[in-house]
Amino acid sequence: MVSMVWYRLAYRPAVLDDLAKIEKAMAQRLLDKTKWLASNVENLRHEPISRDLPGLSKYAVGEWRIFYSIDQNEHLLDVHMIANQKELRAGP
Repeated sequence: MVSMVWYRLAYRPAVLDDLAKIEKAMAQRLLDKTKWLASNVENLRHEPISRDLPGLSKYAVGEWRIFYSIDQNEHLLDVHMIANQKELRAGP
């Protein structure tokens, strides 16, 4: 029998601020995908986004990227940022 470990989901305050600025249907799709990520942590490969940030992974949802870390001891998926890839390329 396969045991599923459920991960709690946490959002950094800036994530909720950013989602409030996004079109409502897309914001809901992104929120739903974070819930899906949390329920599938053990079934997915989580590759670091860079060697400098070994604990940070990303997941693509269309043009959007969800940046997150996983605390396996606490069973927590921590969402750090959700951003449009065009904004990421443009820089500050």
